[in-house]
This record gives sequence, structure tokens and C-alpha cells, in this order.
Amino acid sequence: MLIQEHINLKPYNTFGVTAYAKYFAEVNTVDELLQVLNDTRFQKKIILGGGSNMLLTKDIDALVIHINLKGIEVVEETENSVFIKAKAGENWHEFVMYCLKNNIGGIENLSLIPGNVGTAPIQNIGAYGVELKDVFHSCEALNLHTGKIKNFDLKDCNFEYRSSVFKTTEKGNYIITNVTLRLTKKDHDINTGYGAIKEELSKMQVTHPTIKDISNAVIAIRQSKLPDPKELGNSGSFFKNPVVDKTTFTRFIKKQPGAPFYKLNENAYKIPAGWLIEQAGFKGKRFGDAGVHKQQALVLVNYGNATGGEILNLSKNIQEKVQDLFGIILEAEVNVL
Repeated sequence: MLIQEHINLKPYNTFGVTAYAKYFAEVNTVDELLQVLNDTRFQKKIILGGGSNMLLTKDIDALVIHINLKGIEVVEETENSVFIKAKAGENWHEFVMYCLKNNIGGIENLSLIPGNVGTAPIQNIGAYGVELKDVFHSCEALNLHTGKIKNFDLKDCNFEYRSSVFKTTEKGNYIITNVTLRLTKKDHDINTGYGAIKEELSKMQVTHPTIKDISNAVIAIRQSKLPDPKELGNSGSFFKNPVVDKTTFTRFIKKQPGAPFYKLNENAYKIPAGWLIEQAGFKGKRFGDAGVHKQQALVLVNYGNATGGEILNLSKNIQEKVQDLFGIILEAEVNVL
């Protein structure tokens, strides 16, 4: 296995930020992963997947290990269910397309989400009424301390909104090597709960949508709102939609009676971060080559040569302004290195 030196990570992060890894290795098997993890020449090691949920703010004085494990297989089938395993290095959207090609349903609402399969459980990816936890069966992960593979089921992962055990109590302890989802072969559960999907289906003149129709609608919506990272550097949603308690929500809505919100339960309300950022005056604003997307304020972008530090400073300015105006704290969804 080749270990390279002084490698530019710009092609490996969707923000398109220039930052150099002191050492770099690409692993294609679990054995190669174990080999490089056990290499005592490199004390500090950092794991890199699809690079879609990270912001590089400096050069990495470490061995960067790029996870490139590939493979998709059906491991079990019942009358209406199919358990399908995908390795961590598979591109998420390409995996969704593979499922649709084979008339396998359950993740069509998660079309066009950037990143790889292995990072999907870490933040419990979700969009348009569906979260990964809704179809998750299990994943295998390599313990960085023992070198042993552990199987995590749904309960083990402790999924929450954009979070899991891999972002909390087990952060930095495991590398996910594959993910198994329980999906449908027929009698698909067509989820059109979000108004935007209904509107798009109406434009498409679709009255009885298939899973492919849902995917096409989601792709059209995302492409109309979100920039393609290949054309404009970004990591999708930079911030989580804040969830506040009833007291905070009551105080907020009294001052902002027209604000959109989603009631999760009697004491939890989700407020769209994009709306807060837009009201704070940042939507479409550009600061050098760092900016806020003109169509979706939740997305920070690199117009070409922004540094990770410049994008990070912009995010901090947004957080401060939103907190000053609304008393609500925005939490970054991306990992900052």
C-alpha cells in the first residue's frame, strides 16, 4: 500500500478547500485499513470518507486515511423486505440510484445527499421526511483501540436528529466499514409528506408516484435550491435546524409571529436555520470567496479560493448575529478540522 507525502486534499473535500496532508493513504480493504492503523511510524491518524461533512481550516500534520471500501450485496430477503449491505466507500447517491434501478425502496427521499455510505449513520442523514434510522438495520465498525470489528444494531446507534453514538459517546473510537439497510421490494411506503415534494410531483403531472418519481422530485428540488459541489464548493447544510424547548419557542414566536416552525412534541420545536440566517441578512452575501448561497441560506459556499478559515469565520459571524437577534444558538453540522 502506497503512503504518499504532502498531498493536496482539495479533491477530497466538497468545499474544495486547499489543505495539505503530511501523509496520505487510500485503503481499499479492511485488511489494508488494519495495516495502516497499526503502522507505528505515524502516531497521529485522521480518517477521511467522502469529505462532504467537513471543513478543513489548516494543513493536516498527520496520516490521512482515505476510506475507499467498495461493494454492494443483498444479504437476506423476505417476501417484501431486502437487507442490502453497502461498504463504507460507496457514494451515497450512487447507492440510492442502485436501489432504484433494482426497484428497492426506502431511501428515495434521501437522493442527492452528498457523501459516502460509511458516514451516513454518523450523522443520521435525513431529508424530506425520512431519516437513515427509519431503514437502518445494522453496521459494522472497526474499533480503533482493539482492531476488532463490532456490529451495531439500531438500538446501539442511539440515533437522534443529525446525531448518533458515533458523534457522541463513541466519537473517534470506531470506523464504520459497512452499513446494512432494511428496504422494500414491493408495497413501497411512498413518502410525500413534505409540501415541496407534492408541489414538484404536481409540476411533473404525477398523481400516483413511484419510488423513482419521488427520487426525481427530490433531485429536482435539491438541484433548484442547492449548488452542485463540483461547480461551487459546499458541504450541503452547514448548520443543524435548531430544536428549542417550549419556553424558548414561546418567547421567540411572540417576537416573530410569522416565523415557520415544526412542532416535534409538547416541549420541542424545530425552527428552520435557513430562515433565521436569511432574516439576519446573510442570504446571498459574499465575503471575498466565502459566501452564503443565494437560494439557500443554510448553505455556505466557496466561490473559488476561500480558505477554510474564511468560511469558518463567516459561520461564526452568522452564529453570533442569529443569537443576538433571536436568542437561538445555531450548531454547525459539519466537522471542523
